[in-house]
Amino acid sequence: IVNQITELYRQKNQLQNKADQAKAEMNKISGEVGLLMRQGKKEEAEISKTRTAEIKESIKQFDIDFAAIEEQVYQLQVQLPNLPADLVPEGRGAADNLVVKSGGEVPLLPENALPHWELAAKYNIIDFELGVKLTGAGFPVYRGKGAQLQRALINFFLAEASKAGYEEIQPPLMVNEASGFGTGQLPDKEGQMYHATIDSLYLIPTAEVPVTNIYRDVILEARDLPMKNTAYSACFRREAGSYGKDVRGLNRLHQFDKVEIVQIAPTPKNHTKLWKTW
Repeated sequence: IVNQITELYRQKNQLQNKADQAKAEMNKISGEVGLLMRQGKKEEAEISKTRTAEIKESIKQFDIDFAAIEEQVYQLQVQLPNLPADLVPEGRGAADNLVVKSGGEVPLLPENALPHWELAAKYNIIDFELGVKLTGAGFPVYRGKGAQLQRALINFFLAEASKAGYEEIQPPLMVNEASGFGTGQLPDKEGQMYHATIDSLYLIPTAEVPVTNIYRDVILEARDLPMKNTAYSACFRREAGSYGKDVRGLNRLHQFDKVEIVQIAPTPKNHTKLWKTW
């Protein structure tokens, strides 16, 4: 893909040079037409006018060809992934992942320990069946102490992030196509997003999308970095293709709540430094 893009840029530059030369020639001839008319050389002036019209048509074609190349470049560029951090191992799947940091201890549960969906039903704090009735699978209803716990956790993490210097943002729950493209959800992940087609707006899969796009098309001064934001939002994901995977209970929901933290920062020489900025 990179080689294709490089070749298209070469063609684009060649085309731009030809267009610039044609425009320069047209301007030169246009300036001569008035002089020829004043000199009474009408026949030569008409020839120059004809030549100017021909050049205008060629410039129109240059513009058409230029736009076609730009579209080809765009279609290829959107296929390029972001550069991974140096510590990311090469691999084809989760089995190739490496644990680079861990903390705490995994609790040892007794054999008769209940899974979270049974605990939720036992204490009536999450109602999965009611969610199916109201909307469909993947839209649980939190109730009573479950709803209170959810709200308390959201407030706790927002407060902790604010203490750590993150500005709280309350973003829209829907974004336009440009924002979806800005964080890489579009165009290739459109099938994973809920799309309001009449207005061409997308329900956000994470607050990272609107928060990061605050800085889209914005030039920041290095002295102002890092920009630190936190945001709570409901998140919406179609989770297409997740059938057959571990989807029971609170796994792979279509709607869930999350507190996000986002930093716009210089590329660090050592990515582990980012872990210490909380």
